[in-house]
Amino acid sequence: MSRFKTFLRLFSLGLLSLIPFSKTLMAEVPAFATDDERNSIQVFETARPSVVFVTNKQLARNPYSFDLVTIPRGSGTGFVWNKEGYIVTNFHVIEGAQEVVITLQDQTNWPAEVVGLAPERDLAVLKIKAPKEKLSPLPLGDSANLTVGRKVLAIGNPFGLDATLTTGVVSALGREIESPTQRKITNVIQTDAAINPGNSGGPLLNSQGQLMGVNTMIYSPSGASAGIGFAIPVNTVKEVIPELMLHGRIVRPVLGIASAPDHWAQQLSVEGVPILRVNPDSPAAQAGLQGAKRNAWGQISLGDVIVAIDDTPTINDDQLLGALEKYKPGDKVTISIMRQGKLIQRKLTLAAPEIYDNE
Repeated sequence: MSRFKTFLRLFSLGLLSLIPFSKTLMAEVPAFATDDERNSIQVFETARPSVVFVTNKQLARNPYSFDLVTIPRGSGTGFVWNKEGYIVTNFHVIEGAQEVVITLQDQTNWPAEVVGLAPERDLAVLKIKAPKEKLSPLPLGDSANLTVGRKVLAIGNPFGLDATLTTGVVSALGREIESPTQRKITNVIQTDAAINPGNSGGPLLNSQGQLMGVNTMIYSPSGASAGIGFAIPVNTVKEVIPELMLHGRIVRPVLGIASAPDHWAQQLSVEGVPILRVNPDSPAAQAGLQGAKRNAWGQISLGDVIVAIDDTPTINDDQLLGALEKYKPGDKVTISIMRQGKLIQRKLTLAAPEIYDNE
């Protein structure tokens, strides 16, 4: 019996000796973090006030009273661009909206004005009249410095759950996706940071908390995150957003032509943009470019096919528009065309889009 009592005494002493260790361990757990965890926490806490909830509303008729009411149509994410109240999000987040409401991180709601739209880049700019002290812009980075394997963080409102953080790496660069207008968006960032429905329009950040891109879509047959998300690079955003704020759209200089369907050029075994019509007194007309014509028998005779602007190939209409976006009205360019099997070059001065908005 004495041995048993001795055992119990030693056992109890052993348990008592563990108590200080357990308390110490429990005290250290909340404060414990790896360098990567500390970085993720710091980036999230710093960037979170900049991320907003975007609610897209539309008018609908009450089936009982037949009164028009405003109902939520969808939601997404956006972020503060500057202290003047400008908000950036995806075009597809607010497409078709009769009313847009921005919810800041303090849960205050602000009606938003649509300032500019760029559906060909899936970007939109909104504006709210919130006090400057409530607005915290994100610092802008340089997406040209990104490399595959770099850490990235996405903050958004997936499935209506606000301020959600996901982390990952840059999986690939230079990807190409399709915009809501079927235009190609180039140099897109591919990431494995989860981008679920509702994340669209939110920021993709680097480990320094700088904006690297705008999360825009996932590639998934089921619609859920499948490890392949895409973001519009911040260098594209920095070019587009000022134009949307100033003009409400992307200002693209024009040639003064109407293009024909791409398959017209295929009849000539040429990769390029066939010209359907040349506007009178336009840069194209002054440079001698020719559109399609009808002969005496009513048959269509194909005109010139634009194959390049300066050194940029234009194998289709999308590439032609993309090439023109690199220039401003008044810039001089060299147009390469195919005419009756011969390559011809013409110099012309690009015009402002307000003159020939039908291009």
